Amino acid sequence: MENFPIVDMGKLNTEERKATLDKMKDACENWGFFELVNHGISIELMDTVEKLTKEHYKKCMEQRFKEMVESKGLEYVQSEINDLDWESTFFLRHLPVSNISEIPDLDQDYRKVMKEFAVKLEKLAEELLDYLCENLGLEKGYLKKVFYGSKGPNFGTKVSNYPPCPKPELIKGLRAHTDAGGIILLFQDDKVSGLQLLKDDKWIDVPPMRHSIVINLGDQLEVITNGKYKSVMHRVIAQTDGARMSLASFYNPGDDALISPAPTLVKENETSEIYPKFVFDDYMKLYVGLKFQAKEPRFEAMKALSSVDVGPVVTV
Repeated sequence: MENFPIVDMGKLNTEERKATLDKMKDACENWGFFELVNHGISIELMDTVEKLTKEHYKKCMEQRFKEMVESKGLEYVQSEINDLDWESTFFLRHLPVSNISEIPDLDQDYRKVMKEFAVKLEKLAEELLDYLCENLGLEKGYLKKVFYGSKGPNFGTKVSNYPPCPKPELIKGLRAHTDAGGIILLFQDDKVSGLQLLKDDKWIDVPPMRHSIVINLGDQLEVITNGKYKSVMHRVIAQTDGARMSLASFYNPGDDALISPAPTLVKENETSEIYPKFVFDDYMKLYVGLKFQAKEPRFEAMKALSSVDVGPVVTV
């Protein structure tokens, strides 16, 4: 089995730049995932984020999760559960407007550190989009511009904890899905595994690695690259022992961003546009109900919607 791709960002300013970009390109084309090291976010900040996230779960969320499990009788299930995930989550929105000050139960230190972490992740996401542009032969800033819409991108963090699960063979931590958005930056637990991706019809572990950021590509990048890069099915397997922390930050297009294959990539491949053109928010409305299903019917549905066009506007 080939090794999971690890990209060392520190080498992008050395004579190994081309080899590093090639490794990133190969990961985007053949995995849809890669692990990023030397990404510029300080170890001290990451350690503080991890410590405060785990403390917050223990203090504010663990009891609620236990009550939910009890109320649904989940510790006694005998058959597979397909409509529920074994996870405790909350969502922090950073852009276009932050909601961090509105989330109850967060102490001030945690709010402050998550704001700082979000700023670093936003910068990293935009750097990565430019490296993707370079590898794709798109002009610098192309992806950021497409994502911008009229009010800037959507950016937020899903904070998840996956407590020990008595029946991991019957309840997934998180059911298999592709991510709807753009580029995803994941800070995951380095002691407890669980994240898996589907490659060549096999489930492969995404290895926990201290202080790395796992990158994966969402559906929008598949559309913009005209299928050159693919979003990949992934899931979280719950564990019988050990609680897993996961902070997934989604750098997504703005609500009114118009998404379609980049014209140069359609021309370069001498293929027609096999993906639809749509407004990002329309895709998200469809995705909400179909998250845990294959992405292809979603693309087809958007294609059908975009073909029902009112035609050109005539001015007199």
